[in-house]
Amino acid sequence: MHQWLLPLLAFTTAAAIFTITPGLDSVMVLRTAASDGRRAGIGAIFGIAVGLSLWGLAAAFGLTALLAASSTAFFVVKCVGAVYLVWMGVSQLLRPRMALTTEAGPEQARRVEHRNAFWPGFRRGMLTDLLNPKAGIFVITFFPQFIPPATDVVAFTLVQVVIQVVLTFIWLGLLVALTVPLAQFFNRPVVVRRLDRLTGLVFIGFGAKIFLTDSPSH
Repeated sequence: MHQWLLPLLAFTTAAAIFTITPGLDSVMVLRTAASDGRRAGIGAIFGIAVGLSLWGLAAAFGLTALLAASSTAFFVVKCVGAVYLVWMGVSQLLRPRMALTTEAGPEQARRVEHRNAFWPGFRRGMLTDLLNPKAGIFVITFFPQFIPPATDVVAFTLVQVVIQVVLTFIWLGLLVALTVPLAQFFNRPVVVRRLDRLTGLVFIGFGAKIFLTDSPSH
C-alpha cells in the first residue's frame, strides 16, 4: 500500500483543484441552496456524489471506455444531457419562481417547502451529473494518469472515486454553508427571478457546450 501514497497525494491535489474550479456542479448546488434552502442543497450534493460514484464505478470496471470508444453511445448521452440542461434553463427563463410565501407567512412556507426539498434536489443533482458525458470522460482520462504501474487498477480507481466524492462533499458543502445564511436576501422576489434567469442562461450555456463536445474517439 505504501507505493500508493505518493500517487494518491498527487491525485488528491490535482482533484482538489478541479473540484473548486467553477463548473456545472457548483452552479447547480448554489442555485438549489439559494432558492430552495439547505435541505435541497444537501440533496443536490448527495445526488452529485451518487452520479460521480456511478461514473467512477463504470470507469473502474471499464464501462465508460465503451462511451469513449462508441461515437453513437457518446452522441446519445450528450444529446440527452444537453436537452435536459437546456430544458431546465429555458424553464427557469420562462417561469422564474416567486418568493416562498403562504397565508401563514414566509417563514412557515420555507419550513414546509424545505422539509420536502431533499429528494427533488437529489434527483436534480444526480441527473445533472449522470447526463453529463464529460463527467465520464473526465474520469476515464484523468484518473488513470495517477495509477502506478503493477497495481490493482480496479482497487486504486475505487480509492480515487472515494477521494473525489469526499472532496466534492467538502467543497459543495462549503458552498451551501455560505449560501444558506443569505436565504432571506435570496428569497426576495426580484432576486429570485433574476437568479433563476441567470442560472437558466448558465444551464443553457452548459447544455450547448456539452452538445458541441466531440467524442474522444475522434
